[in-house]
Amino acid sequence: MKKLYFATALLSLLAPAAYAQAADPVIDACKSTGLIALQQKSPDITDLTIDLESVAVSATTAKIEDVPLKTVVLGESYVVRGTKSGKPDRFVCLVGDKGKVLLTFFTSK
Repeated sequence: MKKLYFATALLSLLAPAAYAQAADPVIDACKSTGLIALQQKSPDITDLTIDLESVAVSATTAKIEDVPLKTVVLGESYVVRGTKSGKPDRFVCLVGDKGKVLLTFFTSK
């Protein structure tokens, strides 16, 4: 019975954190704008997968000239062409006021 209680308690602690990370609107915004930008250069790209375990989301008060930044997102992503995923790429996403994505940049490792 103790093992069942421990497992239930552990799952209740871990599940909300995993759900919150997967449902992060900043990460979703970076993914969707990044996918649009990639598809403009290469229409055969069908999806972009963000490796949530590699993502770091950092709040900031930095500015680029007069444009305030609110969040910087760093991590790894996989570009999907058709049904095949390529090697992981690093990405940087800069987010400003009201969750507006200012820049999403991808680079191969």
